[in-house]
Amino acid sequence: MTAMGLLLLSMMGYSQHMQQVGGPDGGSGSRLYSRQDWGARLAKQVEHFPGPAPYVIIHHSYIPAACFTTEDCMKSMRSMQDFHQLERGWNDIGYSFGIGGDGMIYTGRGFNTIGAHAPKYNDKSVGIVLIGDWRTELPPQNMLQAAKDLIAFGVAKGYIDPAYKLLGHRQVRDTECPGGRLFEEISSWPHFTILNTTATDVKSTQAAVQKV
Repeated sequence: MTAMGLLLLSMMGYSQHMQQVGGPDGGSGSRLYSRQDWGARLAKQVEHFPGPAPYVIIHHSYIPAACFTTEDCMKSMRSMQDFHQLERGWNDIGYSFGIGGDGMIYTGRGFNTIGAHAPKYNDKSVGIVLIGDWRTELPPQNMLQAAKDLIAFGVAKGYIDPAYKLLGHRQVRDTECPGGRLFEEISSWPHFTILNTTATDVKSTQAAVQKV
């Protein structure tokens, strides 16, 4: 993690219930926005799991497409929450955090909160979605760095196990997510793990009904 990235994330004084945005406007490094900042609707229900999380799972949104301004990325977060809550009937946006093309981090369900992004892993992982379609294109460097900064912050604060396993969504479900190009990228990151999972095991998760 970059020193500036850790500084800005630490300055914001992260908490599950009230998050303060830290760092100077326009400054380098990763900045984390709270749910209130991006205009999140209240969750229907919030369920926590004991940390630290042993898994970090990387996703892409596919839709909405990549966003490159903070205003557009906030709209994308609201769009995903609308889809997950109103159309799928979930308690909240499925992911723990979102990463925008502006290089900023957006709080979804947050750390140690049961998500709805990866069946069988929702109660033991941090789900990070990089907003956009990353099947053939690599996310901008600022997005990749923000994801790395967030993971390092989670480890430093005890939310993520220092020996965490890094996975792409496709490793736990029959899906293209997080896109071929992004998956290729994260396979070179520290803690990337190859699971001994059969095709039958993966496809069986498709039948899991997500209501969390």
